Amino acid sequence: MTVLSVTPQNIRATLLLRQEIALLDVRHEAEFATGHPLFAANMAAGRIVLEAELRLPRKDVPIVLYDNGEGLVAAAAGELQALGYENVAALGGGLQGWKAAGYEVFEDVNSYAKAFGELVESRRHTPSLSADEVAALISDKANIAILDVRRFDEYATMNIPGSVSVPGAELVLRAGRAAPDPDTTIIVNCAGRTRSIIGTQSLINAGLSNKVRALRNGTIGWTLAKHELEHGAGKRGDVGPFEGAADNARDVAYRAGVRHIGAAELAALENDARRTLYRFDVRDAEEYAAGHLTGFGHYAGGQLVQEIDMAAPVRGARIALTDDKSVRADMTASWLAQMGWEVYVLEGGYEGRLEIGPPHVVPRPDPAHRYRRPYEGTGVAEQAMQAYLDWEYGLVDQLRRDGTHGFYVI
Repeated sequence: MTVLSVTPQNIRATLLLRQEIALLDVRHEAEFATGHPLFAANMAAGRIVLEAELRLPRKDVPIVLYDNGEGLVAAAAGELQALGYENVAALGGGLQGWKAAGYEVFEDVNSYAKAFGELVESRRHTPSLSADEVAALISDKANIAILDVRRFDEYATMNIPGSVSVPGAELVLRAGRAAPDPDTTIIVNCAGRTRSIIGTQSLINAGLSNKVRALRNGTIGWTLAKHELEHGAGKRGDVGPFEGAADNARDVAYRAGVRHIGAAELAALENDARRTLYRFDVRDAEEYAAGHLTGFGHYAGGQLVQEIDMAAPVRGARIALTDDKSVRADMTASWLAQMGWEVYVLEGGYEGRLEIGPPHVVPRPDPAHRYRRPYEGTGVAEQAMQAYLDWEYGLVDQLRRDGTHGFYVI
């Protein structure tokens, strides 16, 4: 079938003007991770039937497909058109056409969230400690609390000794219980860099009085420094916000440009057929399953910031968040807004009838097609870990060269 072509220059203009576009790489994730435009999202051709209607909620959204010469675009366009998508085109020249136009190509997955995290650290000078410094504090039985902001399953696979699982957006909600003594130093870690930077800066932005530090380079840095990790831990941080946490989180969101809305405003957004609207409940999966608002899918807040390209592949769309305690939605929204999204937080809504049931889960890709992150699981080669860190260190300069991101840091 014939697919209309769009030039790389037109796509760049659309991104700069913050108009809606879904730039989709239809290769497998492993190939996508070898290089792609900053705001490209991966939707492998063989997974379009599984993913498209969840990830592309508006049927007339502009969609531009590309591959790297594998011949996948025509069939992928046919799949989308069969599902009712009306505005499907191809990137002229594919990935090579993008490169030939002189535009940047980013490696890995969740690249623009990771680049944003590096920008935050460079602008805010987010404080951190090395693996050796944290190991010395543990050895000295210092007054510290180590909070692991990854998903719980990642934490259970391997963790810093003595750490507690407090996934990203839960930090401001649970820090008061995790470190009730204001003299306790909180150390935030993830597997690499991004989530620990965002988590540490979240607590600082929200006005926590404790000293807060990121574990520099996370479990990767810990491993490279030859320190031992624990395996099979199950410590979860309890809910317990510090004094003023909710008001402070709302203020952080306000400063980032987030707008709070009620049911009438949400209905107006939902009824606007000209714009894509993503709706996410950012609480944990158990809370979501116990009762959630109709129309809101589940995406835990910390992972939503990390994986926003996967959750919301339409760049320029609107995002509405909900959370019965507001803190998680406000903190998550504050980061998404700084990443250039138009974000709203829904106030209330939990007093009425709620839907019951677990989050919708899309089957995972064939492991053979999936990109293996250098920070997941155990037994990853040290050379791959160091190369990954070196790549992250260069992302701020690459953002500057690319010039389309529109990020800002409050």
